[in-house]
Amino acid sequence: MTLTLLLDLDDTLLSNEMGTFMPAYLHALGKHLAPYVPPERLIPVLLATTQLMIQNDQPDCSLKDVFDASFFPAIGIQPEHLQEIINTFYEEVFPSLRPLTQFRAEAVKLVEEAFARGYKIAIATNPLFPKTAVNQRLEWAGLPPSVFPFRLIASYETFHFAKPNPAFYMETLARLGWPEGPVIMVGDDLQNDIEPARRVGLAAFWISRNGNSPTTVPYGPSVAGDLADFFPWVDTTTLAELSPDFSQPVSMAKTLRSTPAALASLTADLSPSQWTHQPDEGEWSLTEIICHLRDVDHEVNLPRLKKVLRETNPFLAGMDTDPWAAERQYKHQDGKAALHDFTQYRLEILSILDHLSPGDWDRPARHAIFGPTQIRELISILAGHDRLHLRQISNTLDLIQKADSSN
Repeated sequence: MTLTLLLDLDDTLLSNEMGTFMPAYLHALGKHLAPYVPPERLIPVLLATTQLMIQNDQPDCSLKDVFDASFFPAIGIQPEHLQEIINTFYEEVFPSLRPLTQFRAEAVKLVEEAFARGYKIAIATNPLFPKTAVNQRLEWAGLPPSVFPFRLIASYETFHFAKPNPAFYMETLARLGWPEGPVIMVGDDLQNDIEPARRVGLAAFWISRNGNSPTTVPYGPSVAGDLADFFPWVDTTTLAELSPDFSQPVSMAKTLRSTPAALASLTADLSPSQWTHQPDEGEWSLTEIICHLRDVDHEVNLPRLKKVLRETNPFLAGMDTDPWAAERQYKHQDGKAALHDFTQYRLEILSILDHLSPGDWDRPARHAIFGPTQIRELISILAGHDRLHLRQISNTLDLIQKADSSN
């Protein structure tokens, strides 16, 4: 069975009590930066900026963007004047915090078994730290990324949403190319790991110290236990129980929010030739796919959504958008510019969805092809369209990577 495993890090793969670790981390960072910023000024700014990252819901701003835009102006220092000093902290001082954590042999055993079974594994830690800090903690856990081929490791440089925002989980899946089959989130924190994953329709395994599942949590875990209980549960659970359910409005909306965020990260370092690479004769390049997403949002999805909200049970004409790729010469357009424009149109759609009442999701319309429909179904189709093209983009990027590695 192909299964995607989303693994929390702290107090899941690595014993790391944040009540002890965070004060020590802040003290060490404050001391390191004291010649430039007094600790009594630095730490409140750092904590406030961290809250801004947690609250971010904008798919066009990475968490690093949010951090930099708040932190450096607040301390009155330009990033280029302090970045090397911060890098030195993570290289030379951060490793000294390792004794505050504890290795979990059972966590390494779980990951090794998951890889042996062919599972896809992502490190779904809260992306509030730089990648170097996450990688170091994985090494402390006995799971160095140089040895374990994790598909994705969440960090603040490339993620746009943090826990407990459910969009974090959709961004993770989008970055993975929306893998088909079961998906399970494994974590120790009900508020950050379990509830938001369950809200968007994912199965979730709660690392519970007493093995009891909460009875008063609206989006409780699929099951609770310790790490040794995970595989016995998976092996005795039906495929349907482990497979995602993206049918609820929150899942659809967060899927749509994750798409521009994931596209920004997936395409950030592409060369011009990679943007225009065609996997095979007649198949779309990345530029063509994103131009398609842009125009469908602008000329189909956005007008339809506005029309259904403005009119009573309106008629929606069917539109064949695939020929636009050739007619509009997508392959000769600018992929980065197309992504920017797509993001702006998507933000407009998201703003409309954010203001829908529960009843608005059932507003009716008549579609030329599939007949009576509602906003709920239209958004479900749009979310499925996003997932389809993210899979296509992920497959193309894999082919590009293989071609580059063979040269």
